[in-house]
Amino acid sequence: MKNLKMNFMKNVLTLTLMVCTMVFTSTASAQEFSGMDKSPMDMASYPTDYKISDKAVRVIYSRPQLKGRSMEELAPAGKVWRTGANEAAEITFFKGATIGGQKIDAGTYALFTIPGENGWTVILNKNLNQWGSYFYDQSGDVARVKASVSTGSESLEAFSVTFQDVDNGVHMVMGWGTTRVAVPIVFVM
Repeated sequence: MKNLKMNFMKNVLTLTLMVCTMVFTSTASAQEFSGMDKSPMDMASYPTDYKISDKAVRVIYSRPQLKGRSMEELAPAGKVWRTGANEAAEITFFKGATIGGQKIDAGTYALFTIPGENGWTVILNKNLNQWGSYFYDQSGDVARVKASVSTGSESLEAFSVTFQDVDNGVHMVMGWGTTRVAVPIVFVM
């Protein structure tokens, strides 16, 4: 009888511990999430085919939305811009390349731009993990190149980056509103 009583007590204790564990676990995993980021992070890479894992370049950036505002208001001409929203965009070259004719070693760089009417200045900077362009330091620049600007027929609500094949290389194309900026890239083989 004593063994039966002991077994019963062990079972009650085990069951109590299991219930307490389930209550604690479900309470601990019930997290509160804030609303979705208004400028969600995105990524563009080249080659653009998702089936090709051997990428040459990748850009990670956040996608601000126009929401009735002008691009000039959000990325003013003549001022260093983080090239997106939130953290400064980052570009990773998995292979050596030339960008706008300047040699770039494989590596990851912060990507800044200076918008202009007749062209944009594209900046690769060695200082990573920067919030916006508030702490941009020109002494960290690895390259500054000019990129051509054109006008697209379709207005893009969200800032976007894509890669397009061209003769002898690829263009990294940044678009927002009707502005299109093409940065020539040639990969060193």
